Amino acid sequence: MLVKTYAGAVHGVDAQMITVEINTGGAVGNTDKPGIFIVGLPDSAVRESLPRIEAAVKNSGIRLPRLKTIINLAPADIRKEGSAFDLPIAIGMLAGSGVIPPDGLDQYFIMGELSLDGSLRPIKGALPISIQARKEKFKGFILPKTNAREAAIVNDVEIYGVENLREAIDVLAGESEIKPLIVNTREDLPAMPAFTTWISPT
Repeated sequence: MLVKTYAGAVHGVDAQMITVEINTGGAVGNTDKPGIFIVGLPDSAVRESLPRIEAAVKNSGIRLPRLKTIINLAPADIRKEGSAFDLPIAIGMLAGSGVIPPDGLDQYFIMGELSLDGSLRPIKGALPISIQARKEKFKGFILPKTNAREAAIVNDVEIYGVENLREAIDVLAGESEIKPLIVNTREDLPAMPAFTTWISPT
């Protein structure tokens, strides 16, 4: 089964959309090889996401079937750096394995570093990624709660700050009580009018 999740990569002050393509199918069998491959110029932090994801999923009380899995981070000619791709990869693997429904994945940017217990650590570049999500006309952006206020400075994108993998799944399923965070830039950032005008063009 092929599913796609969406994330962002920061280059300088700008971000670019990254499509996380995940294709699953066929049992791995009893071999020493994990049967999971990541391609698309991932750095070491991205390649190391697999054991983090496996532990985070297990410690969240979710069973992930052992299936042959190819993960492609597109476009393939841009280097992907950092651990913030953990969450979109994990969500894609769960959807591709049939553990969670794939509905709604095309409406959200998803970013976050997973801890082994399934909780989320902060990411870098939440603001430019949020701006890119709006440019690409996505409905929302799901990311660690600690980064939500930064991302919510951008108008016209629903920002969902979540604390762990389970909460992210619930938001996607429409079963969460978490509401989109709204930041009033005029009240919260009164000393930065030029900056807020730049990030909130009419």
